[in-house]
Amino acid sequence: MTAVVPLSRHLSTAKKLQVLVSSLQKPAYIPQNSAFSEDLCCGILDKNPDINTLKKLHSKIFIDQNFHSNPSLSIKLMRSYAVCRKPECARHIFDEISNKNVVFFNVMIRSYMNNQLYSDALLLFKSMSAYGTSPDNYTYPCVLKACSGSENLRLGSQIHALVIQVGLDSNLFIGNGLIAMYGKCSFLIEARRIFNEMPRRDVVSYNSLVAGFAQNGLFDNSLDVCREMDLLGLKSDAGTMASLSPAVSNTSRENVSFVEKMFSNLTKKNLVSYNVMISVYVNNSMSSKAIDLFLAMEGDKIEPDSVTFASVLPACGDLSALLVGRKIHEFVERKNLLPNLALENALMDMYAKCGSLIDSRKVFDEMQFRDVVSWTSMISAYGMNGQGRDAVSLFKKMTDSGLTPDSIAFVTVLSACSHAGLLEEGRFFLKLMSEKYSINSRIEHFACMVDLLGRSGKVEEAYTFIKKMPIEPNERVWGALLSACRVYSNMEIGIVAADSLFKLVPEQCGYYVLLSNIYAKACKWEDVTKVRHIMKSKGIKKVPGISSFELNGQVHTFLACDKSHPRSGEIYEELDVLVGKMKEMGYVPEKDFALHDVEEEEKEFHLAVHSEKLAIVFGILSTEPGTMIRITKNLRICGDCHVAMKLISQISKREIVVRDTNRFHHFRDGICSCGDYW
Repeated sequence: MTAVVPLSRHLSTAKKLQVLVSSLQKPAYIPQNSAFSEDLCCGILDKNPDINTLKKLHSKIFIDQNFHSNPSLSIKLMRSYAVCRKPECARHIFDEISNKNVVFFNVMIRSYMNNQLYSDALLLFKSMSAYGTSPDNYTYPCVLKACSGSENLRLGSQIHALVIQVGLDSNLFIGNGLIAMYGKCSFLIEARRIFNEMPRRDVVSYNSLVAGFAQNGLFDNSLDVCREMDLLGLKSDAGTMASLSPAVSNTSRENVSFVEKMFSNLTKKNLVSYNVMISVYVNNSMSSKAIDLFLAMEGDKIEPDSVTFASVLPACGDLSALLVGRKIHEFVERKNLLPNLALENALMDMYAKCGSLIDSRKVFDEMQFRDVVSWTSMISAYGMNGQGRDAVSLFKKMTDSGLTPDSIAFVTVLSACSHAGLLEEGRFFLKLMSEKYSINSRIEHFACMVDLLGRSGKVEEAYTFIKKMPIEPNERVWGALLSACRVYSNMEIGIVAADSLFKLVPEQCGYYVLLSNIYAKACKWEDVTKVRHIMKSKGIKKVPGISSFELNGQVHTFLACDKSHPRSGEIYEELDVLVGKMKEMGYVPEKDFALHDVEEEEKEFHLAVHSEKLAIVFGILSTEPGTMIRITKNLRICGDCHVAMKLISQISKREIVVRDTNRFHHFRDGICSCGDYW
């Protein structure tokens, strides 16, 4: 094989190279032989030329007998064609070579592998023996990658046996390839065994094992491997973060902190590491941190991609950060990133969660292609906003389009029926799911049906439905029944539901509060006191209501009785004025929703300063007249606040959108979109 001499040894300046490149761009001009040398050809090929330049250079090499059979140039040409995603051209060169050695096979196998043509790579590997060529320590890692890419466990296992036979099983790169292959093929015990038996490991070894666990959805196991690295003083890199990406999910706060530490300690942060960190925050309900990190990318001069946007948009939806979401949408359109199904679904969901149904539908209507997720997101948007009949109509359009609804689509349409009180439609869909689509009812479907029956006032039937369920009811099922018992004052069944919940989730404060409210409505004050005493003895505290309002891209949060905001004085003063006007319109505070262990006059004060009222008053003070006010609350809106919002919308002549844990409420001219059914 002809040795490749570095170009710098022959060219004192870049002048000759520039002449040749210029000539290649002008086919009519052919350079003199003195300018066209092997070193110049190698110099151009080493710079990864574009496909047009490459083809012109190849034609010159082909017609020059001195270069046509040069093995070094042939190898470089093959590599360059592979980089240009033209492996078929590389194969043409490969086939013309009469004396193929292992290097040619390695280059061709890698060309196929790098272009995701795994079957071609493996077929070529199998043909090596026919040419009398044996694989070497460079062949096996590449072939193992092809096995990983095609999840060909059978051939991967055969290669494993072969490398043991030829004594290459202790090779670092082959070991890394085996770990990756077994991990991708879900043979994690074997991957771990190979890892443990390796005489030497590097960062890639650990990253390969991390990826193996992550690709199988075992996020916490992936992090355990990262901790092993940390304990050994081996610094994780951007590749480690990238390896985590397939399995990012909900995890412990301790694990989130560990990933944060990994991210902050990276010597160089790249786009993938940012995407993983944002995804970790979003999946663990740390939406504010996700948005902050997204905004910090600009400082690191890293341009977000479609994955970044699809990852951060749910955080915008969670916080009702509509302005940030709109800016992302504008950027996406400016960068021509659409059509992109995942991104369009994320945009649609973001607008829906921000209560902007018109924008959500606009994205949906403009999509060139829609999958079941797209339709389900739009159906869910209608359901959350109380437009159950539109949700049902859209479900029918989806099935008419030829798409087959999945289990989640049925959960969504059943939930939409529940929010709108469409009992008969809900019964129809539950029956349709099993009879036409052969989808077995899961706990989510049963929970929706219990919720629908309960909201419709059929508490007894909902309880009977639970008793007949073929699977054990969970927290969501009993919680739906308990909520219905509070609304319809069914203390007897409410106690049964509460007892079941206390066994399932003994530390969940919300259910104690619901039971306490049921007793309070029945004037069972002794029982109210008992529930409060149980909560106190167990150290269970009521989750404070938190409401947020976005202003100029900044999210302002409020607690009940909150006076920490810089404009608290103005807020409370304006609230007093509003309450006065509301009382003139006949408003009477619904004291059932106040604390039961305070005096009557204190109850009225506590109701007046619920977090959503403070947030709305701040919104009124901070925006132009007529501007829509959007509020997000972490708990279900209480009955008193619901009445108050209707009146405030009438007094302020504003549309007020409140998103609580259950749904959206659009208050306009004293009327709520939920029809007082929530």
